[in-house]
Order: sequence, then C-alpha cells, then structure tokens
Amino acid sequence: MPKVLIADKLSPSAVDVFTDKGIDVDVRTGLGKDELIAIIGDYDGLAVRSNTKPDADVIAAATNLKVIGRAGIGVDNIDIKAASAKGIVVMNTPFGNAITTAEHAIAMMFTAARQIPEANTSTQEGKWEKSRFVGTELYGKTLGLIGCGNIGSLVAERARGLHMHVLAYDPYLTPERAIDLGVEKVGLDDVLKRAQLISLHTPLTDQTRNVLSAEALGKTREGVIIINCARGGLIDEAALREGLNSGHIRAAALDVYANEPARENALFGTPGLIATPHLGASTREAQENVALQVAHQISDYLLSGAVTNALNMPSVSAEEAPRLRPFIDLAEKLGLLAGQLISSGVKRIEVSYLGDIAGLNTKPIASAALAGVLKPMLGNVNLVSAPALAAERGIVLAQTSQEQLGDYESVISIRVETENTVRIVSGSLFAGQPRVIQTNDVVLDAPFSPHMLFVENEDTPGFIGALGQTLGERTVNIATFNLGRTEQGGQAIALVGIDQRISPEELASVHALPHVRSASALQF
Repeated sequence: MPKVLIADKLSPSAVDVFTDKGIDVDVRTGLGKDELIAIIGDYDGLAVRSNTKPDADVIAAATNLKVIGRAGIGVDNIDIKAASAKGIVVMNTPFGNAITTAEHAIAMMFTAARQIPEANTSTQEGKWEKSRFVGTELYGKTLGLIGCGNIGSLVAERARGLHMHVLAYDPYLTPERAIDLGVEKVGLDDVLKRAQLISLHTPLTDQTRNVLSAEALGKTREGVIIINCARGGLIDEAALREGLNSGHIRAAALDVYANEPARENALFGTPGLIATPHLGASTREAQENVALQVAHQISDYLLSGAVTNALNMPSVSAEEAPRLRPFIDLAEKLGLLAGQLISSGVKRIEVSYLGDIAGLNTKPIASAALAGVLKPMLGNVNLVSAPALAAERGIVLAQTSQEQLGDYESVISIRVETENTVRIVSGSLFAGQPRVIQTNDVVLDAPFSPHMLFVENEDTPGFIGALGQTLGERTVNIATFNLGRTEQGGQAIALVGIDQRISPEELASVHALPHVRSASALQF
C-alpha cells in the first residue's frame, strides 16, 4: 500500500481523498529539516505547501519517494533539479487559487485608492479625519497589467466590470486574445507612461526580475498606484521606497516580497505602503480546491501512473519513454533556442516531423517544443502546463508530419510566428545527442552547450578572427564554434559554445563588432 506524508497544513478533505483510494496517509506538520530527513524514507508521496522545503538533502534521504505534490502554484521551496535527478515527479496545482488571487489584487486596488488602512487606524483613534482621507475612484481609471495569463485575465475581467480601461503588457498575449478579453495590448513603456494603476501578474524569471526597476518606475505617471500579488523580486524595493517617499508613487499595495517571510523589510513603515503577508491564495475556497487537487493528483500517480500538472515529467507511457526521451530533449532545446531569439508576442508555433519520428507519438514532443519556446519569458513551464499557458494567450500550436527520408533519419523543425517576424529552427540526433542543423535559411551543424552565443552577421573575411579575439580579450573561452551562411557574402550565423555565462558588457562588445546584425546570449 502506498504511503503519503502531508507535511503542511491542508484541508481535511485531502486526507479523505487518500484514505478513500486506499492510500496510507500521515499528517505531520511543522517538522524541522532534520525531523523530515529522519522519516521521509518511509514515504512514497509527499504533499506540501510553502513551509516545508524538500531541498537536496531531504530528497537524498527520500529512498522511496516517487512524487512531491505542491498544493498551490509556486515551487520555489522544492529542489526540482534534485528531484528530477532521482526520478521523483514534482506536481503543482496551477489553477486552484487563480480566482482568489485575482480578487485579492482587486481588493488591494480599492484599499490603496481609498486609503482604507490609514483611515481605519485614524478613526479607531478617535480622530475623525474626513478631509485627510480623500480617495480616488477606480471608475474610468486606466489599469496596466504586467502579465495577462490565467490570473491577469481574471483581474482584467473584474476591472472591466468596474469600467476601467485595461492595458496589458504580455509578449505571449496575441492580439486576438486581447480582443476577447477586452484589453488593449501594449508595450511595457505604454503601461508605465499611461497607467494610473499597475498590477503585476507574471512569474519571476530572469526576464521579469525587477521589471519595475528604478528606471521603469521613473517612467510612470505622477501619483501611480502599484499592486503586486504575484511574486517578490518583480519590483526594485529600494526604488519603490524612494518613489513613495518622494510622492511620485501615491501608494503601493504588496502581498509578496523579495525575501519571505518578510518579518523585516526596508519598505515597512514607508508612507503609502499597504502590506499583507502573502494572502493571495488564502481563502477557504482556494485552500479546499488546491488540497483536493493535490490529493487526487498524487493518488492517481501512485496508483495508476497518471501524471497531471507535472513540472519535470512528460506525459509519456512507460513503453514509449525510452524511444521518445531523446526527441523530447531535442524538441525542448530547439524551442529554447527559438524562444531566446524572439522578442515580440508569439502568434503561432508549428512543429514539423520528418522521417522516422513521424511515426511516433509526437504529442509530448510538441509539448516539449512549446515549453521550450515559452520558458524564457514564463519561467517554470513544462510539458503539461505549456499547452494551457499557450491557450490562455491565444497561441496556435500546429503539427505536421512527413515520413519520407532525407539526409537525416529524423528531423524536428519549429516555426515560431510572432507579430513581426518568423523564426525557424531545425535539429536532429547524432549518436543520440541533439544538434542544431538549420536556423531560418542557414544550414549548420552544432551541438548544444549550457552556455552559447548566437551571432548573426554579414559574411565578410576576418569576422571569425575578430569574434574570437573579442571573446579572448574578455577571457570568454570557446568550447565549440559552428558556422553557416546562405551564400558567399550573404547572411552568416555563428553558434558558439562557451564555458561560462556571458555578461551584458561582454555581449555588447560582440554586438559592436563590424558587420554584426544581432548577438544573443543563450542558456540551455
């Protein structure tokens, strides 16, 4: 009989789900790390929220663990890399608390606009300061959303019910989806310059970290109100404090912080700040929903092998897995390549299969390609969540197959159509290892490396030497160097494997070389 540990407080309904399905379940909350390590080896499944942290040490001691289920969205507390290396599936429940988080964001808008916390304190102190607390209506105001996925779209719907004009910045939101939502799709600068209230609804990734930087906050309207119920780290907290102190920012309502639990924060006590302790998902309904979902997902996996909302495992049967795994890896890397080379909203992704691969189960391969394209902007995207995230943004996914043989036994091509360009990348397997064989019209043959440099340039004599010298002068060591061109003197591409992550300054020096059209740092 499988055995599951519930290590954080969940609704009692979760226990009922496990017992009804014949699974032995223990509830032991508030365990210290050493206590968890001492007992985790007895369990097949682990259900957590955010307090318990299954890090590499805990996972190393988990000799029987097969699945970790997170009742909620964020999995920052789980070492997914360590879990994956040990074959432990990590699941979350991405849709159970969307409504309650959206409602909290709207509540924070009202609270900030009407100065409710200060007015409450003043009134209970007997001051009756009506003239001090003159608020502002939300009616007719312009709300700017940074991120318009599942939660962002729910906020947009509710804001439109308040007769607000909604701007949305989301590179993966298609114009058609924006029309359906009744929002105006704009760039980030438009949100900053036009919005009277700005609400964040994006995950924390390298691209979104400090999206509201000091520079960005400086572009906002005088008297703007900032709302963040998404993730800490999206706002430069020091710059936000300066904006509040200067009066440029009228108010900021935060539910999340760069470091949590935020028992201390430089923002605390700043005039105009409203702070709540990460309450976005804290409603009875949401707690019940995520508890039931995680219990069903863990049970189904332990009893039948069914995988739902997995963050580190494709939906592939045991029989298909050995043959599909190399192609899934190739598709995700090709998607990552394409996703890191685009800068505008994705409208359509087409995955094509040529050769033997066309006769396989290509659905998980397409999901892997889609996850790769979306990951640079959306962060923790996986084979299960990628289709839903794409559908939310109106991105079309298409597949084509052709079984005839060419120069390679099997080829995967990904065509990404954005609002202003098309990017095509193709790859194949050589001795089981993924390789890039074409990008747009340029043919090449390059292995993937953890750190790479992608350079588009005019084909001119001496360019290779100049590029190598520039990297060498900055102690950037070249591991692999692959070239391709359309024709002599035409467009050329250098795909360079390097030993370390290239800095923005080093990348700028490459971009400054004569005849360079673009230079991009890639991570795989």
